[in-house]
Amino acid sequence: MIPLTTGAAPGHYRLTVTKPLCVGPPDTMFMFGGMGLASALAAVEAHTGRPTVWAAAQYLSYARPGTDLDLEVIVPVAGKQTSQARVITRTRNQGAGAQEIITVNAALGSRPDHQHQQWAQMPAVPPPQDCPEMTIRWTRDPDDLNSHFDRRVAHGHFGAERGTAPPSADGVGRLWVRPSDPATPIDRLALAVMADFLPSGVGNALGAHAGGNSLDNTIRFMTIVPTEWVLADMRIHAVHAGFAHGRVHLFAQDGTLMATASQSMIVRFHG
Repeated sequence: MIPLTTGAAPGHYRLTVTKPLCVGPPDTMFMFGGMGLASALAAVEAHTGRPTVWAAAQYLSYARPGTDLDLEVIVPVAGKQTSQARVITRTRNQGAGAQEIITVNAALGSRPDHQHQQWAQMPAVPPPQDCPEMTIRWTRDPDDLNSHFDRRVAHGHFGAERGTAPPSADGVGRLWVRPSDPATPIDRLALAVMADFLPSGVGNALGAHAGGNSLDNTIRFMTIVPTEWVLADMRIHAVHAGFAHGRVHLFAQDGTLMATASQSMIVRFHG
């Protein structure tokens, strides 16, 4: 999913931004925030050899198709079971100087001897095969990131039908999501991308043709289990002063909570 290569120095990785990593209108495409977070997780996990427990991304700028990126992994603390690290993603070969695009802070590790309990419960929704496909209203490149994921509306109003319904009473919207390629695993990287579909819940909450640009994305991982589809249970908590705030739980089809994420977004209204 992430075409990451090793860089010239230890702890450095390289990524060239291609259309399948991007969203947006064809003339102003940019790397999807979830792909930026997933690439940082791929780098820090490769460098430390440990799984991510949580990660928080701050989105600072855009990376367009064709941009070459350098991902620098810094590990200030590497304990017996836990590492604390950060990843700084910058542009490469950009003339006057590299521009910082994304900064990710993360904790990594595992303590397998401890018990597992889950209190968050997956809501009752129709199965994916009984849910309509999410359609996209705006013009987009046919090879962008959206073409690599199947999304079906389990609850709420998404895509082309937004703006034809009143605002949500509770800010809740739910999507079934899976990679279009069955060979793509549902792992921490895939979940990091799926978590960044949360801005699509803004239009559902407002009852408008609206979405958002992510300012940040914090994701926390639990048990990852085999599943074909992932239920993205979204809730927009509030919209204020042009910003939206919300969270998403990511459930396997058997009800296992695999990850939970939250973010703040700049609200964008689409014509």
